[in-house]
Amino acid sequence: MKKSLVIALALAAASAAHAEELFVNIHSGSAMAQGAGLVLAGQALEQKASVRVLLCDAAGDIALAGKEMPTLKPRNVTPQQMLQGVIKAGAKVEVCALYLPNTGKQPTDLIPGVTPAKPAEVAAHLLKPGVNTLAF
Repeated sequence: MKKSLVIALALAAASAAHAEELFVNIHSGSAMAQGAGLVLAGQALEQKASVRVLLCDAAGDIALAGKEMPTLKPRNVTPQQMLQGVIKAGAKVEVCALYLPNTGKQPTDLIPGVTPAKPAEVAAHLLKPGVNTLAF
């Protein structure tokens, strides 16, 4: 009986320690769509999930240093401020491999914490069991 209880407690602890993984692909140029994806990424981080964000197309612009963007209610923050928040909370954030060469930008144009994605690594991540995906 005592051994069964110890095993059950160990399994419960291991299960609780296993956080899900969330992959959020944001490609929309809409500030509200970008914000929605980042809000969910932030909520997943608060719930101890591992979060990876890929910014593509117009959404890559939110990772550019000095980029002007609209403020979103109710918190009165920009998508870039939200992005900085998920980076600070531990999310891995990348711009897709096509973004920089097709916009004439360089990695040095990105805010701290954002890196260019490596397609093979992104694909390998997406193929791992337990990775949930969202697209905005």
